[in-house]
Amino acid sequence: MGGLQAAWSIMSMVTLTPFFAFLFSIVFMASIGKSFGVRRLYVNLLVKIFEFGRQNIESVRKQQFANITQSDPEDEDAPSGDNPSPDTADTGDGTGSAKTNGTIPNGGSHRYMNGRDTSSHIANGGNTVISRAESLILSPEMIDDTRSKSAEPQEEGAGGTRDQGEEGDEETKSDGSEGGGGEHEAAGFKLSNCLDYVKSGMEAIIEDQVTSRFLAEELKNWNLLTRTNRQYEFISWRLTVIWMIGFLIRYFILMPMRVLICFIGVIWLTLCTAVVGCVPEGSIKRALVKSVLIQCFGFLSSALSSVVNYHNIQNRPLNGICVANHTSPIDVLMLMCDNCYSLIGQRHGGFLGVLQRALARASPHIWFERAEAKDRILVAKRLKEHVTDPKNPPILIFPEGTCINNTSVMQFKKGSFEVGGVIYPVAIKYDPRFGDAFWNSSRYSMMQYLFLMMTSWAIVCDVWYLPPMERQEGESAIDFANRVKRVIADQGGLVDLVWDGQLKRSKPKKEWKEKQQEKFSKLLKGE
Repeated sequence: MGGLQAAWSIMSMVTLTPFFAFLFSIVFMASIGKSFGVRRLYVNLLVKIFEFGRQNIESVRKQQFANITQSDPEDEDAPSGDNPSPDTADTGDGTGSAKTNGTIPNGGSHRYMNGRDTSSHIANGGNTVISRAESLILSPEMIDDTRSKSAEPQEEGAGGTRDQGEEGDEETKSDGSEGGGGEHEAAGFKLSNCLDYVKSGMEAIIEDQVTSRFLAEELKNWNLLTRTNRQYEFISWRLTVIWMIGFLIRYFILMPMRVLICFIGVIWLTLCTAVVGCVPEGSIKRALVKSVLIQCFGFLSSALSSVVNYHNIQNRPLNGICVANHTSPIDVLMLMCDNCYSLIGQRHGGFLGVLQRALARASPHIWFERAEAKDRILVAKRLKEHVTDPKNPPILIFPEGTCINNTSVMQFKKGSFEVGGVIYPVAIKYDPRFGDAFWNSSRYSMMQYLFLMMTSWAIVCDVWYLPPMERQEGESAIDFANRVKRVIADQGGLVDLVWDGQLKRSKPKKEWKEKQQEKFSKLLKGE
């Protein structure tokens, strides 16, 4: 019995002492805003492993193709060696999608796919087979009396605006006949005039531009995660060994360590904010809040093995309103590691509720109930009061109102752009190779999402601080919001869409349907 106790004490000393030293080093480095660079070395190693996996998959595919052609050389339907037949891959959202390994663009940042220009792939919602006529896709028009009208008549298209001129008419021509929106040579109705709209409707049913933004982002290459592809695990013995080793490391080494770091980080954040909350209001408290929050969130970022690259830090917001595209709740974590913000958002329960209550003790934040209309008026009032006080930290707002899969930027709500003052745009772009940061709240709970994050390889993202922007004279809040959204999309390499992200939870507005019906009726009448 005494021997077992001695062995246990020796094991505890050997394992616990280095572990607590490791935790202390994380806290210390986070408090001074430094890093040993281990996570970046780890990410660089992962990139090399992914590249090896890609080459291994391609070599096996070529060998399989060679065997097929040798067994049936006269088969004309056999896939070419440069472009092997696509496999059905699981993108992590529970639905399979046909994709060819090594040819799928990463969130729109890769322009060419198999030697073809994929700009149409991005504009068409991710499908290169479908070629949509943009003039036939009616986008939602903002119904607002205060909206300023442009100098030239324009029609909002699927990814922006298009002139109602000859260019739009030429795109709608099909089989020598003019499609919708163009001038007809004959005033009478032709049955062929409906074909373009039937085709457009079928394309929208196959794949529209909205629902694809609420699914996991497609990968260019397999990242050795089971949930991103279930076809390549046993494609070769080398890849199988690498996948099994990675599985053991992620689930039995990284995940327990990350869970413990997250647990300690939440307790540490709660204690620190409670202590800081007792300090009287003043410049000392504001300095303490900024230092404590950056240190605490820096420690929490270690629970996800996050690597964040901050660009243009000279544009870092100091006060006013900071707006950013929204992918998941960890957007706040990525930004708070570098700067202190006040937050505004929906009041949550559970794990997020613990964090919200802890933050509220130390600094001013605005939490509201989404279902209560009275709170909206109060939120706007409190937002104006916060912005007008230069001593308050900048308030962080996600104008999309919901999480998008980091391939696009959807409609910005105009509320935060009506307050006035300076707007600081921030673009956030995650690298999906190491882990999908998108939170599909309709499918996963917060705890399920955290489990997926902690069993991923890492969270790698880029943050761009963009130059501050102000509302121009005579510019409506909607136009200002669209201008800011366009800047964020351009910097982050994201697709700029006009659609409302709330279509994730609700049906299209009645006005949009009526506009489409009116346009189609004019076509039938030959107007």
